[in-house]
Amino acid sequence: MSTNIKADGFAPRADKNTVELGDELCPKFDEHGLIAAAVTDFETGELLMVGYMNAESLRRTIETGEAWYWSRSRQEYWKKGGTSGQVQEVLEIRTDCDQDAIWLRVKVHGNGATCHVGYRSCFFRKVNSNNSGEVWLEKAEAAPVYDPQEVYGNKP
Repeated sequence: MSTNIKADGFAPRADKNTVELGDELCPKFDEHGLIAAAVTDFETGELLMVGYMNAESLRRTIETGEAWYWSRSRQEYWKKGGTSGQVQEVLEIRTDCDQDAIWLRVKVHGNGATCHVGYRSCFFRKVNSNNSGEVWLEKAEAAPVYDPQEVYGNKP
């Protein structure tokens, strides 16, 4: 365990071997200070969403056990479920080999949905194509789990 911790609370980036095989969390944030976070259901493995975290939202997630993200569009922190009640209880956090992506394995509280447009997963549509080169989206989930208008009102 490192005693050389940066101001953001994480170990500094080190040599390739240490990053890839060591026991220090030293996430590689991109040029905007963000790291991608894939989120799956702990029990089923279903992909629920992909969000972005900066050092502070990753630190908050680790400390609270609930998922926090950085909203690129609103330029602010958001705790998943803060408005909707669909809180993501983080049961496990993993990072990939070069520590430039995070994987959150969660239990979703509330109605069990994750997507702000009402579906269980943000990946509720699948891409289809035909031999003519046409491409379209088709629903992969039958129906929304909840009515976003009732939860969020007219928020953008």
